[in-house]
Amino acid sequence: MKELDPTLLSALKSLDTPTVCNALETVEPGRRTRGFNIKPLFCAHPELPPVVAFARTARIRATHKPTRPQDSVGYYTYIAEGGPLPCIVVVQDLDEVPGYGALWGEVNTNVHLGLGCLGVITNGSIRDLPDSAKDFQVLAGMVNPSHAWVHVVDWGSPVNVHGMEVEAGDLIHADQHGAVVIPGDSAQNVVDEAKKLMARERILIDAAKQPGFNIKKMRAAWAGMAEIQ
Repeated sequence: MKELDPTLLSALKSLDTPTVCNALETVEPGRRTRGFNIKPLFCAHPELPPVVAFARTARIRATHKPTRPQDSVGYYTYIAEGGPLPCIVVVQDLDEVPGYGALWGEVNTNVHLGLGCLGVITNGSIRDLPDSAKDFQVLAGMVNPSHAWVHVVDWGSPVNVHGMEVEAGDLIHADQHGAVVIPGDSAQNVVDEAKKLMARERILIDAAKQPGFNIKKMRAAWAGMAEIQ
């Protein structure tokens, strides 16, 4: 996928991930029940703004010692040069007990950030929380103290992280709530629909905050919401 127009990128970053999911329900009705994580993910930096970036994918294991030498140069080259930037790496832990060993800590968060990667989404684990890169968002399955035999099995293949199916190059929107895949040709439509959704919601929310709010005023708010098409 080509890099996003800066204006579109900024508009997507101004939205939270639940709002993006809401917009996708209208823009891409077939994705109402897929394309996002369906199990909770631990967020290391809930204070960070949403991440909008292109997926790099990888698969890992940690329970057993790797059977072949690791191609670290190949993996990090893929992160740096495997597609448009910024990127976010989506990592599927293949172990029977995902998170047995942590790939993500002080070293890898800083190295990936330096290579243009803004975060990671994984069903695996993270450690070194106080020392991880502060501007690198982490959505992980758990926190774990050891790296055990963690190693990268392969990269660039389709992955599934807590029910979210991702292919390399997919456009990802992620924040403290979780993550969702945005079909590339729907990105602008998501922004446009999100503006309408927020405008409709604001009518009802503002009404609900007023003294004397009741069912009659709620119905009036609903009528005002229906006028926004």
